[in-house]
Amino acid sequence: MPTSATNLPRHQHHIGGEQVAPESGEYFPSFNPATGRPWYEAADGNAADVDRAVRAARTAFEDPRWRGLTATRRGRLLRRLGDLIGEHAEELARRESLDNGKLLREMRGQLAVLPEYYYYFAGIADKVGGEVLHTMDPAIFNYTRREPVGVVGAITPWNSPLLLTSMKLAPALATGNTVVVKPSEHTSASLLGLVALLDEAGFPPGVVNVVTGHGRGAGAALVEHPGVDKVAFTGSTETGRAIAGIAGSRLARVSLELGGKSPNIVFADADPRSAAMGIVAGIFAAGGQTCVAGSRAFLHEDVHDEVLSLVTERAAAIRLGDPLDDATELGPLALREQLEKVRHYVGIGLEEGGKVVLGAAEPEGLGDGWYYQPTIFTETDNTMRICQEEIFGPVLTVMRFRDEEEAVALANATSYGLAAGVWTRDLARAHRMAAAIDAGTVWVNTYRAMSPLSPLGGFKQSGLGKENGPEVIHEYTRVKSVWINTSDEPMADPFVMR
Repeated sequence: MPTSATNLPRHQHHIGGEQVAPESGEYFPSFNPATGRPWYEAADGNAADVDRAVRAARTAFEDPRWRGLTATRRGRLLRRLGDLIGEHAEELARRESLDNGKLLREMRGQLAVLPEYYYYFAGIADKVGGEVLHTMDPAIFNYTRREPVGVVGAITPWNSPLLLTSMKLAPALATGNTVVVKPSEHTSASLLGLVALLDEAGFPPGVVNVVTGHGRGAGAALVEHPGVDKVAFTGSTETGRAIAGIAGSRLARVSLELGGKSPNIVFADADPRSAAMGIVAGIFAAGGQTCVAGSRAFLHEDVHDEVLSLVTERAAAIRLGDPLDDATELGPLALREQLEKVRHYVGIGLEEGGKVVLGAAEPEGLGDGWYYQPTIFTETDNTMRICQEEIFGPVLTVMRFRDEEEAVALANATSYGLAAGVWTRDLARAHRMAAAIDAGTVWVNTYRAMSPLSPLGGFKQSGLGKENGPEVIHEYTRVKSVWINTSDEPMADPFVMR
């Protein structure tokens, strides 16, 4: 890679199978959260770069080398890509750890699973089809075709770039679309490492393109581009609303995986230690920087003190440090802005009357990295902003409840509806809670379980559409109805009644 005047490596756009410099000639730095210092520069994309990428994607979509492939052959390419991701897992894991502060050992685990997303959609590629429909006229043969939507514009976030991009990329390619990805300006390195493997896997040039840059530049241009048939976005609810409005104004398809304020509910009959570890995993793993973070804990009054003590004890012992160190349990926040946001919300929580039983401070001795201690608030209620607004950091609020009815009411008293956790040994209660909670995913006696086979997506302000599972195929295809008259009789005069 060419280097800049500051001697940082430079990453270019990936357009039409080539490394392409930005039209403006401008680059921007990406920072290592563990040190607070830049470690590479990325091309600063604008509308001209996006237009070039969309045109490359459209050309590839219409090219017989891609459009003429059988679904089975597309599946083979996806399987090969999955194999290559596995072969380059260590490099990709390290890139992501350096870019967003995720633990290297966590990323190694994630990269071990990531190929499965491509294998799953490789297998489903030639199972996508229409159906034959029965009509009132036996001479009329009616069937449907399920076809790709065309060019997909994917905008992906900084917290899990590889995983969340793959949730869009794998089904989009399996169904024959072409893609332009605009990754977060904070985390471009790992995705550019992955997209380089597409050429090796045998995908034709232009099938997948990456334009790096900022949301107001490259991101807005991608959403607004008339050549983009569908926009797939993962990120904040505020940005999702804006994207939906722009896409809707030109009747482009859109799917949105947005924010959450997920409840983790512990009943009196639950295993207290297991529930406590589920709460810790739900909010403090990855520093709470996941859309499904279990940021609101509701504890039955009979076990409140015991579970809170177990959660606090384990959270206090979490080892913060360098994400590349295998002994580290919690790395830095991904962005300086995110650290400032967490500080701000902790201040709001204190002003609102919340009681801090752990954290609410930055650790000492970790240099200039963007670290924040696991933080737990008690004496909170659903009127507080820290209980209603997504913080996206290692901040947990804890509330008591008396019975099942109150637990449901508390859990649903939010504008979000992405995920929820329920901890109970009562099987009937587990099913009642799963039905009553207004969320797209409900975990019982576990948290953050995920699979390419199972749909993911929220209710209310947590998004539109689904990712993963067979349901996602509908997001990346359009249905065409075909009517064929099989009779040898000539078409009758329409003005002569029969």
